[in-house]
Amino acid sequence: MPANHNILPCTAGIGLRAPHYREVLDTLPELGWVEVHNENFFGGGAPLRTLLKVREHYPVSLHGVGMGLASSTPLDEAHLSALQQLCHTVQPALVSEHLCWNRAGDLVVNDLLPFPYTREALDHVVSRVQRVQEKLNRQLLVENLSSYLSFSHSEMSEGEFLAELVQRSGCGILFDVENLYVNVRNLGVDADEFIRTIPASAMKEYHLAGYSMRDGCLVDTHDHPVYPEVWELYESVLRQLGPRPTLIEWDSEIPALPVLMEEAAKARHRIEACHV
Repeated sequence: MPANHNILPCTAGIGLRAPHYREVLDTLPELGWVEVHNENFFGGGAPLRTLLKVREHYPVSLHGVGMGLASSTPLDEAHLSALQQLCHTVQPALVSEHLCWNRAGDLVVNDLLPFPYTREALDHVVSRVQRVQEKLNRQLLVENLSSYLSFSHSEMSEGEFLAELVQRSGCGILFDVENLYVNVRNLGVDADEFIRTIPASAMKEYHLAGYSMRDGCLVDTHDHPVYPEVWELYESVLRQLGPRPTLIEWDSEIPALPVLMEEAAKARHRIEACHV
Protein backbone atom coordinates (compact mmCIF):
# COMPACT_ATOMS: atom_id res chain seq x y z
CA MET A 1 0.00 0.00 0.00
CA PRO A 2 1.44 3.43 -0.92
CA ALA A 3 2.82 5.47 1.95
CA ASN A 4 0.42 8.36 1.22
CA HIS A 5 -2.68 6.17 0.79
CA ASN A 6 -4.75 8.42 3.07
CA ILE A 7 -3.98 11.56 1.05
CA LEU A 8 -4.81 12.22 -2.59
CA PRO A 9 -1.69 13.45 -4.38
CA CYS A 10 -2.12 16.79 -6.12
CA THR A 11 -2.19 15.26 -9.57
CA ALA A 12 -4.72 13.73 -11.94
CA GLY A 13 -6.74 10.57 -11.36
CA ILE A 14 -9.46 8.70 -13.23
CA GLY A 15 -12.91 7.46 -12.40
CA LEU A 16 -12.36 3.69 -12.23
CA ARG A 17 -15.24 1.76 -13.79
CA ALA A 18 -15.84 -1.98 -14.18
CA PRO A 19 -14.58 -2.29 -17.80
CA HIS A 20 -11.09 -1.28 -16.62
CA TYR A 21 -10.76 -3.20 -13.33
CA ARG A 22 -8.85 -6.13 -14.80
CA GLU A 23 -6.57 -4.06 -17.01
CA VAL A 24 -5.63 -1.70 -14.19
CA LEU A 25 -4.74 -4.57 -11.88
CA ASP A 26 -2.84 -6.43 -14.58
CA THR A 27 -0.82 -3.47 -15.86
CA LEU A 28 -0.68 -1.08 -12.86
CA PRO A 29 -0.51 2.05 -15.04
CA GLU A 30 0.94 5.29 -13.69
CA LEU A 31 -2.22 6.71 -12.12
CA GLY A 32 -2.09 9.32 -9.39
CA TRP A 33 -5.28 7.97 -7.80
CA VAL A 34 -8.72 6.58 -8.61
CA GLU A 35 -12.29 7.42 -7.68
CA VAL A 36 -15.23 5.00 -7.58
CA HIS A 37 -18.97 5.28 -6.97
CA ASN A 38 -19.87 4.22 -3.44
CA GLU A 39 -23.07 2.42 -4.36
CA ASN A 40 -21.29 -0.08 -6.64
CA PHE A 41 -19.56 -1.61 -3.59
CA PHE A 42 -22.27 -1.66 -0.94
CA GLY A 43 -23.03 -5.30 -1.73
CA GLY A 44 -19.49 -6.44 -1.01
CA GLY A 45 -18.48 -9.55 -2.93
CA ALA A 46 -16.23 -9.52 -5.99
CA PRO A 47 -16.50 -5.74 -6.65
CA LEU A 48 -15.29 -4.89 -3.14
CA ARG A 49 -12.52 -7.48 -3.28
CA THR A 50 -11.37 -5.93 -6.55
CA LEU A 51 -11.45 -2.44 -5.06
CA LEU A 52 -9.34 -3.56 -2.11
CA LYS A 53 -6.76 -4.95 -4.54
CA VAL A 54 -6.73 -1.63 -6.37
CA ARG A 55 -6.39 0.09 -3.00
CA GLU A 56 -3.09 -1.70 -2.45
CA HIS A 57 -1.61 0.32 -5.33
CA TYR A 58 -3.52 3.61 -5.54
CA PRO A 59 -5.18 6.08 -3.19
CA VAL A 60 -8.97 5.85 -3.50
CA SER A 61 -11.65 8.53 -3.31
CA LEU A 62 -15.27 7.47 -2.72
CA HIS A 63 -17.93 9.42 -4.61
CA GLY A 64 -21.64 9.05 -3.90
CA VAL A 65 -24.57 9.58 -6.25
CA GLY A 66 -27.51 8.30 -4.21
CA MET A 67 -27.70 10.01 -0.82
CA GLY A 68 -29.85 12.98 -1.85
CA LEU A 69 -28.53 15.49 0.68
CA ALA A 70 -31.27 18.02 -0.11
CA SER A 71 -34.19 15.55 -0.17
CA SER A 72 -37.05 16.37 2.18
CA THR A 73 -37.38 12.75 3.32
CA PRO A 74 -35.25 11.50 6.23
CA LEU A 75 -31.75 10.33 5.42
CA ASP A 76 -31.66 6.69 4.38
CA GLU A 77 -29.97 5.18 7.43
CA ALA A 78 -29.33 1.88 5.65
CA HIS A 79 -27.50 3.76 2.90
CA LEU A 80 -25.53 5.75 5.45
CA SER A 81 -24.58 2.63 7.40
CA ALA A 82 -23.43 0.93 4.20
CA LEU A 83 -21.25 3.95 3.43
CA GLN A 84 -19.86 3.91 6.96
CA GLN A 85 -18.89 0.24 6.56
CA LEU A 86 -17.35 0.90 3.13
CA CYS A 87 -15.26 3.75 4.55
CA HIS A 88 -14.10 1.52 7.40
CA THR A 89 -13.08 -1.21 4.96
CA VAL A 90 -11.50 0.89 2.22
CA GLN A 91 -10.10 3.80 4.26
CA PRO A 92 -10.52 6.28 1.41
CA ALA A 93 -8.58 9.51 1.12
CA LEU A 94 -11.79 11.50 0.48
CA VAL A 95 -15.56 10.95 0.51
CA SER A 96 -17.94 13.11 -1.51
CA GLU A 97 -21.62 13.56 -2.39
CA HIS A 98 -23.72 15.76 -4.69
CA LEU A 99 -25.66 18.80 -3.52
CA CYS A 100 -29.03 17.62 -4.84
CA TRP A 101 -32.27 15.83 -3.99
CA ASN A 102 -33.51 12.49 -5.33
CA ARG A 103 -36.39 11.39 -3.08
CA ALA A 104 -39.98 12.46 -2.43
CA GLY A 105 -42.06 10.23 -0.18
CA ASP A 106 -41.61 6.65 -1.41
CA LEU A 107 -40.41 7.81 -4.83
CA VAL A 108 -36.69 7.52 -5.56
CA VAL A 109 -35.48 9.27 -8.71
CA ASN A 110 -32.30 8.07 -10.37
CA ASP A 111 -31.10 11.61 -11.00
CA LEU A 112 -29.36 14.54 -9.33
CA LEU A 113 -32.08 17.16 -9.04
CA PRO A 114 -31.64 20.88 -8.25
CA PHE A 115 -33.48 22.79 -5.54
CA PRO A 116 -34.00 26.46 -4.60
CA TYR A 117 -31.17 28.03 -2.63
CA THR A 118 -33.16 29.35 0.33
CA ARG A 119 -32.40 29.80 4.03
CA GLU A 120 -34.81 26.98 4.82
CA ALA A 121 -33.00 24.66 2.41
CA LEU A 122 -29.64 25.69 3.88
CA ASP A 123 -30.73 24.82 7.41
CA HIS A 124 -31.99 21.47 6.16
CA VAL A 125 -28.82 20.57 4.23
CA VAL A 126 -26.52 21.72 7.05
CA SER A 127 -28.22 19.36 9.50
CA ARG A 128 -28.00 16.45 7.06
CA VAL A 129 -24.35 17.05 6.21
CA GLN A 130 -23.53 17.22 9.92
CA ARG A 131 -25.36 13.92 10.47
CA VAL A 132 -23.36 12.25 7.68
CA GLN A 133 -20.06 13.57 9.02
CA GLU A 134 -20.87 12.42 12.53
CA LYS A 135 -21.77 8.96 11.26
CA LEU A 136 -18.62 8.65 9.14
CA ASN A 137 -16.38 10.47 11.63
CA ARG A 138 -14.79 12.33 8.74
CA GLN A 139 -15.30 15.38 6.55
CA LEU A 140 -17.71 15.08 3.63
CA LEU A 141 -17.07 16.92 0.36
CA VAL A 142 -20.15 18.38 -1.31
CA GLU A 143 -20.21 18.76 -5.09
CA ASN A 144 -21.74 21.66 -7.02
CA LEU A 145 -24.49 20.58 -9.39
CA SER A 146 -25.11 20.91 -13.11
CA SER A 147 -28.61 22.20 -13.74
CA TYR A 148 -31.08 22.91 -16.51
CA LEU A 149 -33.37 25.30 -14.65
CA SER A 150 -33.17 27.90 -11.90
CA PHE A 151 -35.72 28.80 -9.22
CA SER A 152 -37.15 32.32 -9.05
CA HIS A 153 -37.51 32.08 -5.26
CA SER A 154 -33.85 31.27 -4.57
CA GLU A 155 -32.49 33.68 -1.96
CA MET A 156 -28.80 33.24 -2.81
CA SER A 157 -26.55 31.86 -5.53
CA GLU A 158 -25.19 28.33 -5.49
CA GLY A 159 -21.76 29.71 -4.61
CA GLU A 160 -23.16 31.62 -1.64
CA PHE A 161 -25.10 28.53 -0.55
CA LEU A 162 -21.93 26.41 -0.67
CA ALA A 163 -19.90 29.04 1.21
CA GLU A 164 -22.42 29.15 4.07
CA LEU A 165 -22.76 25.37 4.07
CA VAL A 166 -18.98 25.07 4.52
CA GLN A 167 -18.93 27.65 7.31
CA ARG A 168 -21.78 26.10 9.26
CA SER A 169 -21.12 22.37 8.77
CA GLY A 170 -17.35 22.14 8.32
CA CYS A 171 -17.74 20.20 5.10
CA GLY A 172 -15.42 20.54 2.13
CA ILE A 173 -16.12 21.17 -1.55
CA LEU A 174 -15.65 18.99 -4.59
CA PHE A 175 -15.56 21.57 -7.39
CA ASP A 176 -16.87 20.09 -10.64
CA VAL A 177 -15.55 22.49 -13.27
CA GLU A 178 -17.60 20.97 -16.07
CA ASN A 179 -20.79 21.38 -14.02
CA LEU A 180 -20.01 25.07 -13.64
CA TYR A 181 -19.47 25.41 -17.38
CA VAL A 182 -22.81 23.68 -18.06
CA ASN A 183 -24.52 26.19 -15.76
CA VAL A 184 -22.75 29.10 -17.44
CA ARG A 185 -24.11 28.00 -20.80
CA ASN A 186 -27.55 26.84 -19.68
CA LEU A 187 -28.39 29.39 -16.99
CA GLY A 188 -26.06 32.34 -17.54
CA VAL A 189 -24.18 31.77 -14.28
CA ASP A 190 -21.19 34.10 -13.84
CA ALA A 191 -18.23 31.72 -13.57
CA ASP A 192 -15.86 34.29 -12.07
CA GLU A 193 -18.38 35.27 -9.41
CA PHE A 194 -18.91 31.61 -8.49
CA ILE A 195 -15.15 31.08 -8.20
CA ARG A 196 -14.73 34.20 -6.07
CA THR A 197 -17.58 33.22 -3.76
CA ILE A 198 -16.63 29.68 -2.81
CA PRO A 199 -13.95 29.39 -0.10
CA ALA A 200 -10.65 28.21 -1.59
CA SER A 201 -9.57 26.67 1.72
CA ALA A 202 -12.50 24.23 1.56
CA MET A 203 -11.68 23.08 -1.97
CA LYS A 204 -10.30 19.53 -1.87
CA GLU A 205 -10.86 18.09 -5.35
CA TYR A 206 -11.76 19.05 -8.94
CA HIS A 207 -13.79 17.08 -11.47
CA LEU A 208 -13.57 17.32 -15.26
CA ALA A 209 -15.82 15.59 -17.79
CA GLY A 210 -17.43 15.88 -21.21
CA TYR A 211 -21.00 16.97 -21.84
CA SER A 212 -23.54 16.38 -24.63
CA MET A 213 -25.76 18.85 -26.49
CA ARG A 214 -29.50 18.09 -26.55
CA ASP A 215 -32.10 20.48 -27.92
CA GLY A 216 -29.77 23.42 -27.45
CA CYS A 217 -29.00 22.50 -23.83
CA LEU A 218 -25.75 21.16 -22.41
CA VAL A 219 -26.29 17.89 -20.54
CA ASP A 220 -23.81 16.53 -18.02
CA THR A 221 -23.51 13.06 -19.57
CA HIS A 222 -19.85 12.19 -18.86
CA ASP A 223 -19.56 10.47 -22.23
CA HIS A 224 -17.08 12.68 -24.14
CA PRO A 225 -13.55 13.95 -23.73
CA VAL A 226 -13.15 17.24 -21.88
CA TYR A 227 -13.95 20.05 -24.32
CA PRO A 228 -11.50 22.91 -24.99
CA GLU A 229 -13.77 25.48 -23.33
CA VAL A 230 -13.86 23.37 -20.13
CA TRP A 231 -10.08 23.07 -20.19
CA GLU A 232 -9.95 26.86 -20.50
CA LEU A 233 -12.22 27.29 -17.48
CA TYR A 234 -10.14 24.74 -15.55
CA GLU A 235 -7.00 26.76 -16.28
CA SER A 236 -8.75 29.86 -14.93
CA VAL A 237 -9.75 27.94 -11.79
CA LEU A 238 -6.16 26.78 -11.30
CA ARG A 239 -4.91 30.36 -11.57
CA GLN A 240 -7.46 31.68 -9.09
CA LEU A 241 -7.76 28.84 -6.56
CA GLY A 242 -4.60 26.82 -7.12
CA PRO A 243 -4.09 23.15 -8.00
CA ARG A 244 -6.00 20.32 -6.35
CA PRO A 245 -6.31 16.57 -7.07
CA THR A 246 -8.24 16.45 -10.35
CA LEU A 247 -10.44 13.64 -11.63
CA ILE A 248 -11.36 12.71 -15.19
CA GLU A 249 -14.94 11.38 -15.09
CA TRP A 250 -16.23 9.17 -17.91
CA ASP A 251 -19.31 7.14 -16.99
CA SER A 252 -20.96 6.07 -20.27
CA GLU A 253 -19.62 5.24 -23.71
CA ILE A 254 -16.50 4.40 -21.70
CA PRO A 255 -13.38 4.43 -23.87
CA ALA A 256 -10.23 2.34 -23.74
CA LEU A 257 -8.03 2.92 -20.71
CA PRO A 258 -5.29 4.72 -22.74
CA VAL A 259 -7.87 7.37 -23.74
CA LEU A 260 -8.63 8.06 -20.08
CA MET A 261 -4.93 8.12 -19.32
CA GLU A 262 -4.39 10.70 -22.06
CA GLU A 263 -7.12 12.93 -20.60
CA ALA A 264 -5.57 12.58 -17.15
CA ALA A 265 -2.18 13.54 -18.60
CA LYS A 266 -3.68 16.77 -19.96
CA ALA A 267 -4.89 17.66 -16.46
CA ARG A 268 -1.59 16.65 -14.90
CA HIS A 269 0.39 18.88 -17.26
CA ARG A 270 -1.79 21.85 -16.32
CA ILE A 271 -1.35 21.13 -12.62
CA GLU A 272 2.41 20.88 -13.01
CA ALA A 273 2.49 24.18 -14.92
CA CYS A 274 1.09 25.87 -11.79
CA HIS A 275 4.29 24.98 -9.93
CA VAL A 276 6.66 26.35 -12.57
